[in-house]
Amino acid sequence: MTEHVLGREAQSAGRIGFFEKYLSVWVALCIVAGIALGNLLPRLFAFLAGLEYASVNLVVAVLIWAMVFPMMVNVDFASLRHIGDRPKGLVLTLAVNWLVKPFTMAALGVLFFQYVFAPWIEPADAQQYIAGLILLGAAPCTAMVFVWSQLTRGDATYTLVQVSVNDVVMIFAFAPIVALLFGVTDIAVPWQTLLLATGLYVVIPLIAGALTRRWLAGRAGGGAEAEAAVSEFTGLLKPISIVGLLVTVVLLFGFQGNVIVENPLLIVLIAVPLLVQSYGIFFLAYGAAKAWKVPFNVAAPCALIGTSNFFELAVAVAISLFGLTSGAALATVVGVLVEVPVMLSLVAFANRTKHWFP
Repeated sequence: MTEHVLGREAQSAGRIGFFEKYLSVWVALCIVAGIALGNLLPRLFAFLAGLEYASVNLVVAVLIWAMVFPMMVNVDFASLRHIGDRPKGLVLTLAVNWLVKPFTMAALGVLFFQYVFAPWIEPADAQQYIAGLILLGAAPCTAMVFVWSQLTRGDATYTLVQVSVNDVVMIFAFAPIVALLFGVTDIAVPWQTLLLATGLYVVIPLIAGALTRRWLAGRAGGGAEAEAAVSEFTGLLKPISIVGLLVTVVLLFGFQGNVIVENPLLIVLIAVPLLVQSYGIFFLAYGAAKAWKVPFNVAAPCALIGTSNFFELAVAVAISLFGLTSGAALATVVGVLVEVPVMLSLVAFANRTKHWFP
């Protein structure tokens, strides 16, 4: 949902920041700009596509790091000492994120692109869109979860624990799950590139973020001052993160310009399984939490983290595996477009049904 650096005011006041609230609007405007520029300046986009080393586009790698690094600084591994405080919520989060969500997303991708939408989609293109959906399904949200948790008055400690645990699990589970689902859906598994992308966009940023957080805390002396230092640091990086996301969207749709112009309904077709997945996963987790009598301030963020996606990672890996002009990359960016309105509707539903929980 991904899927970005949180404004300090959004965390403290329990409101979604201006940029996050209208993320889909900015993304939509960048899609239009990207399509226009792609058709007007094809040589420029061809040059940018050629800046590549070991299947990694250097321009995109810098942009993705600009988005991912600040959110990794927000991850506090010291919170793992509270891992046993809310065991039911954590069990539900891990089960939904790693045992259910990736597999239902792959199943929905196959259902829609190989059967329902088969008359309008070429088989080779269908495989690409399925691959993009699999990458989204295997990457649970990291940063925006803090916003959704604040909007539902969620347990802040539990939210921090679940994000930290999911990031640790992601290091070991993301690549194997993606490779398994690619194999099941007959998509070639470029293991070397997949592992390289996982290391480049998950492992290294996570280590860099942890070291940076430790350095900031050491300078501040610990306690509340350390948290303030981290918030100030990530706040300073927020404009860079915003630019990274928007420029990435412009680039991707610049490369996809001809495809979109020829088939403008393609974005709608890609959005359909994403919408079904998002609402389905939320109600599954939310219903399970209600049945298990999980308190609302744990149940709401527990359901929302499974619904939202770490789309920055999905975009980066899709580009590394399949290229900037691939259908897989396009599918991951559509995930950015639909995420915020979907999540805001689910936050509103959760707040209206708070009385369902103990």
